[in-house]
Amino acid sequence: MTRFLVFLLLLSTAMAARAAQPVKVACVGDSITQGAGAQRGKSYPSQLQELLGAGYVVGNFGVSGRTLLRKGDFPYWKEKKYQDALAMEPDLVVIMLGTNDTKPQNWRHEQEFAGDYSDLVKSFQALKSKPRVFVCRPCPVPGKGNYGINEENVLKEIPRIDALAKELGCGVIDMHAALAGRPELLPDRVHPSTAGAAEMAKAAAAALKGR
Repeated sequence: MTRFLVFLLLLSTAMAARAAQPVKVACVGDSITQGAGAQRGKSYPSQLQELLGAGYVVGNFGVSGRTLLRKGDFPYWKEKKYQDALAMEPDLVVIMLGTNDTKPQNWRHEQEFAGDYSDLVKSFQALKSKPRVFVCRPCPVPGKGNYGINEENVLKEIPRIDALAKELGCGVIDMHAALAGRPELLPDRVHPSTAGAAEMAKAAAAALKGR
């Protein structure tokens, strides 16, 4: 009986310790995730951390200018931040790539977009932590865009992202809808302002909490 009580005590202690561990969230992306356009310390992952609270740890693994496409001019695949995101062993992953892929020099590889995206998702799903992966519809690009980034190709990416999310069992976060029709939140026609990043954080928080 004594041994049984000791076992129950150890089991309950282990379960309590596990329950006390924060939920780890890896935010993967380009300059929009990194925080370009927003005030310092106000990127959407930073504001997501504020919304989620102490029970979560949000990691920002955004790298400016990076593409989802392996054959893009600056592939995210080659970045240390990608390896860092994997090493975090996250419980939740938010992937928002595709904006830089709309540039003409990258979009010529568009036929590989869905396959490369699928491989990126699977690389996280294969982790021991078995994270729930969320893919994002990219932010809208007002007017003519900037830096070669354009809305025309963003709109071509969205159904492909939706299809792979269904195929791979991913959640979808609609960053496009969160900022659509509000060009003032994208002052350089690509990067969300602090207020724009706040809207993105709200959309992500709602999805991660299942609302």
